[in-house]
Amino acid sequence: MNYTIQTAVTGEFDDVVDTTIAALEDEGFGVLCDIDIQATLKEKLGEEFRQYRILGACNPPLAYDGLIEEIELGALLPCNVIVYENDDGDIVVSAVDPEQLVGIADNDALDSIATEVTERFERVLAAVDGTEVV
Repeated sequence: MNYTIQTAVTGEFDDVVDTTIAALEDEGFGVLCDIDIQATLKEKLGEEFRQYRILGACNPPLAYDGLIEEIELGALLPCNVIVYENDDGDIVVSAVDPEQLVGIADNDALDSIATEVTERFERVLAAVDGTEVV
């Protein structure tokens, strides 16, 4: 089962993270948390790991609409977007598939919200890989 939508690009890791955050902001998302998995695993476990960041993205109006329809939706928020280096040296930007995510709730009232978030995430990924969708 695919539960993410993603793209892979070449470039500097931090530049791709910055581009991703800017693209999210252009689509109305704020980054509520930015977890540096590499640094966390080094600090907590003494383990080396590839560059890997989890960005907790939230679009307040869409989150509000979703919470009005399904109060327990907060357990699935914020939507995570990850940026990591793969084994080929590319940088992958991967977003949770909102339609798969809200499918857990089994509430048809969330379908249009999930579609809207999916379309926004697709534009974010297109902006990151330079194939911007209009």
